Amino acid sequence: MKGKLLSLLLPLALLAGCAAPVGAYRLPAEVTDLSQPVEAGTPAPPEADGAADAAIGNLGAQLLRAVREPGVNTLLSPLSISLALSMTANGAAGDTLAEFEALLGADTDTVNANAASLLAEYRDLGGSTVSNLADSLWLDDSLEANERFLSRCTAFYGAGLYQTDLATERTRQAVNGWVEANTNGMIPEILTKVPAEDAALLLVNALYLKNTWADEFAPENNREDNFYYAADDSAAVTDFLSNGIRQEQYFRTGDAAGAVLPYDDGRLAFVAVLPDEGLDSWLEGLDGNTFSELITAAADTRLLLRMPKFEAEWGGELADALSALGLDTAFDPARADFSGMGAAEIGGPLFISSVAHRAKIQVNEKGTEAAAATAVEMRSGGEPMMEEYEELILDRPFCYAIVDLERGVPLFLGTFERP
Repeated sequence: MKGKLLSLLLPLALLAGCAAPVGAYRLPAEVTDLSQPVEAGTPAPPEADGAADAAIGNLGAQLLRAVREPGVNTLLSPLSISLALSMTANGAAGDTLAEFEALLGADTDTVNANAASLLAEYRDLGGSTVSNLADSLWLDDSLEANERFLSRCTAFYGAGLYQTDLATERTRQAVNGWVEANTNGMIPEILTKVPAEDAALLLVNALYLKNTWADEFAPENNREDNFYYAADDSAAVTDFLSNGIRQEQYFRTGDAAGAVLPYDDGRLAFVAVLPDEGLDSWLEGLDGNTFSELITAAADTRLLLRMPKFEAEWGGELADALSALGLDTAFDPARADFSGMGAAEIGGPLFISSVAHRAKIQVNEKGTEAAAATAVEMRSGGEPMMEEYEELILDRPFCYAIVDLERGVPLFLGTFERP
């Protein structure tokens, strides 16, 4: 298999990576690096697409609403998630491909070109900004990978290609080490467990961004004050950033106010939005065009700004949320169509078993530092090796209901989570 895959990869065209990895990392000996094929031509030029850009924001808004727990800090990277899913879409076909294209807002050719344009533009943002966007494919020894699928992932996403036995602790550590290196240590772990025995492919994105404010906050102006975290005015003492009254990009809409705080690269900005009537209702209207509209509405204004100095981190599984958003067949071993990706030597068709995501941000006087990682695990839908049987062990939190058997009406519905 390894020799066949090496010969298959030699003619692939590669773009240079978005940026050099921000941390040094050496792959273990058990992992074969296939990322240095001879260049054979130039891929199609990157081309931005407004609909594909808006779809990234739409996806982020929908996932935020899906995974958020009111009162709990939530943090996602729509870009990281979109890039990982966009690579995956290149191996989809039939109804599965149609679902990917509906979710990503365009056909795969357009999505690929748009992704390549983002990677190219974020490669060098100027100022003191440090950015790194990296993609990788981790191929199990059993995978007979499709040449067209691999060439698209390398040409448009600059994806590194690594071959190994996926279902090992060494591979889990290798993937986590790659993510840690490419996020400057902010995301030390994306895989919390060893990939499944029938895992065939991992598609991984890592994102790191460190920005400095165009106008930094003076540390001597920091002050402690109450942060009211509940409708009943419950409060916690918090360290706030402030520079008194100064010119800021301020906006006021019909249901919120906020500020656009640019970084010194002149391209990116931190946008803070304070809804008038509570966060829940405002988030219901959030979509892929919201922040563009807020930035357009912002104008130079003398503003007294106080903003919490904070750190936030979130991690979780996105499979259920993505399935609810219409990416349904991709997670179903009986219906998923990834025939354009390849096939495992042993087992049935490929399907997505997991989409893991982690993100972290730090906000302080100098600027922000943030990182995210997304890992898509592909498994083979082959027949199990042992006899099937059912099992029900209520030894963890569970849901219960009292239901009308004739009409299916639940009279009581609850969860049991702690004795």
